[in-house]
Amino acid sequence: MDTKCCKTNMSSSTAPQSQGCQSTPCFCLTPLCLISNVNACSSLDDCGWCGDGTNSNEKETMQILSDRLANYLEKVRMLERENATLQWQNVKSRKSVTKKLRQKVRFSGILVSQIDNTKLAADDLRAKYKVKVSLHELVETDANDLQQILNALTLGKADLEAQVQSLKEELLCLRKNQEEEINSLQSQLGDRLNIEVTIAPSVDLNQLLQEMRCQYESITEKNHRDVEQWFNAQMEELNQQVETSTQQQPCFQKEIIELRCTMNTLQIELQAQHRMECALAETEARYTAFRAQIQCLIDNLVAQLAEIWGTLERQNQEYEILLDVKSRLEREITTYRSLLESSDGKYENKTNGDQATKSTVTNSLVKKNTRLTCFPQIVSSSTCPLSLLSSHYIHSADEKLKLKRVS
Repeated sequence: MDTKCCKTNMSSSTAPQSQGCQSTPCFCLTPLCLISNVNACSSLDDCGWCGDGTNSNEKETMQILSDRLANYLEKVRMLERENATLQWQNVKSRKSVTKKLRQKVRFSGILVSQIDNTKLAADDLRAKYKVKVSLHELVETDANDLQQILNALTLGKADLEAQVQSLKEELLCLRKNQEEEINSLQSQLGDRLNIEVTIAPSVDLNQLLQEMRCQYESITEKNHRDVEQWFNAQMEELNQQVETSTQQQPCFQKEIIELRCTMNTLQIELQAQHRMECALAETEARYTAFRAQIQCLIDNLVAQLAEIWGTLERQNQEYEILLDVKSRLEREITTYRSLLESSDGKYENKTNGDQATKSTVTNSLVKKNTRLTCFPQIVSSSTCPLSLLSSHYIHSADEKLKLKRVS
């Protein structure tokens, strides 16, 4: 609300002073500004409601000030409401952002776990592949060995067949030679001799060759059967080994996985143990340094305690000396008082002297006692003896030493 607190016919000399009372937006006013405006307006001579001091001007001024105050309070409430809404919006946005971040963190944790699982699965597949490759290499080596044996057997069979063929050829050559010799002999003899010779029955070479053929064939068949049986036995053994290995492969894989898990756990435990050892070493070093600091502090306190003991002994001696002086002065004062009381005419003058001496003695005692800073309070010999004070401080010092030794 735009208002004016001064009249429009104000002089130019008072214009700079009345600028503080001119209309301003309600939200820019503060209580300090209102008070300063009132003071500025009260100092003006040409202001109508200030100079005349009439009730109407005062009421208008109070009304204006109350309106400004109401507007100010309303603006403050509005700003508080806006601040509350802004705070609520900030809290809401912050909650949404934190919720998104938590979801991302959770999702990242899930991804990390999935990556770890895929790594473990890849390691398992790699181990299976290595096992399969090793088995394949073993089977290939066994097959190569068996192929070499089969090649050796085929070579032996070919050699035996070549030997049989050569024997057949030799037999034919012998038969041919025998026939030629017989023919040549018959041609030489002719009809000159008719000799009847009872010749032993001739050996049937065909039958003999047939027997030899049968014998060698039986030998070759026997060797072939033996080789085939050996080959079948070896193949059965290899098949059994392959079957047993394939049956035992899941167990081996499980054992490998368990061993890998145990190895990972042991590695984690080893790392944790290393971390604990490092932390223990750091803690020991820190506590060693702290112990050294405490030991230095104890040494300093022991030195201070020794100084305090020396100071206490010195102050005890000074206090005893002061007590002796005080007792002697008190005796002298009593003697002076008795002498002064005996004479009535000189009582007043000597009383003043006694008071002066007493004040000087008291001041000196107070100065000496204020130097005893180690005591908790200044007491006289009649209320607390020096022996009690010294025993109290000795007991407290012993307790401090015991506590320090325990720590």
